[in-house]
Amino acid sequence: MYPSELIPSDPRFGSGPSLVPLQFIDALKDAGVHLIGTSHRKAPVKNVVKGIQEGLTKYFNIPSDYQIVVGNGGATFLFDMIGLGLVEKKSAHFTCGEFSNKWFKSHKKVPWIEAEEFSVDYGQGIDAKNVDDADLIAMTLNETSTGVQMTHLPEVDENTILAIDATSGAGQIECDISKTDLFFFSPQKVFASEGGFFVAICSPKAIKRALSLNEDKSRYIPEIMNWKLAIDNSAKNQTYNTPSISTMFFLNEQVKLMNEVGYQGALELANKKADLIYGWAQSKDYLSPYVAETKYQSKAVATIDVDDKVNVDEILKDLEKERIVYGIDGYRKLGRNQFRISLFHNITFEDLEKLTKLLSYIIEQKL
Repeated sequence: MYPSELIPSDPRFGSGPSLVPLQFIDALKDAGVHLIGTSHRKAPVKNVVKGIQEGLTKYFNIPSDYQIVVGNGGATFLFDMIGLGLVEKKSAHFTCGEFSNKWFKSHKKVPWIEAEEFSVDYGQGIDAKNVDDADLIAMTLNETSTGVQMTHLPEVDENTILAIDATSGAGQIECDISKTDLFFFSPQKVFASEGGFFVAICSPKAIKRALSLNEDKSRYIPEIMNWKLAIDNSAKNQTYNTPSISTMFFLNEQVKLMNEVGYQGALELANKKADLIYGWAQSKDYLSPYVAETKYQSKAVATIDVDDKVNVDEILKDLEKERIVYGIDGYRKLGRNQFRISLFHNITFEDLEKLTKLLSYIIEQKL
């Protein structure tokens, strides 16, 4: 039905869960009885956690006085955990899409803190800034729903936490972690694992804040969201409660894979993919980047609007039925006629190039 030379080698282009290499699954099978079904307090599992922590320290060049805290529950879980255990009185949120707004709304529901929102319309970007009466600044490195990246890091004082939700950008959108206090993500995006797990890279300032608020016995903090428990267990290369071993295993394999090219190498590859996708969109009169301002165009998730004469849903249904391309539909709540294409590390440049040619072939047959 479609020219064979236009068919990608792997159909997975979704913005999460992302493409998990099949060799990771083979490696997990090889680990077999020596890992799966083992207590997370025992060496085989603790060594996987240690591998993640050491690998990420190398990859991001994390300062030696920072701590990598890990635990169960993804970024949405952390939104509440941050509100309950890292905000003293007020958090300020810079929002431009579904997930940055979701973080704001989670803090807004905590009765003993204040949450203030600074927002722009979906598809636009916003630069975070220091807010005088806020003790935590919440910004999103990459808004997965809209394909907006926000890389400007404001300077904050010694009493303010700069917290970055890096879920779909960590690893290939440049960010100096030493200028942040909390850089967190769940690993089902660039880091090619599955959901239900978090990585939180914490500065000494963030650790101090977490431990101090934990001493406030009048504040309600569920045990599962207790930062001290998470910090103490992570220092022992383990999670507080029983984790999904396969999730951690895949993450560790991906960290090893990305360390082979290094942080700068991964950034360069992401830029190359972004240039391809946005260049394609600008070269076709039936396409346009949803994010108009170049500096906010994501290097991890590209959103491309399509002329209304073309029914994107029909194209995607057929591609999925033929098992050729998965996961490039726009975010459901936007309701736009668009493609949302992952540029994550494991998606090859060659497959993205084939995807653009395939989509152009299909669209041009219809126009």
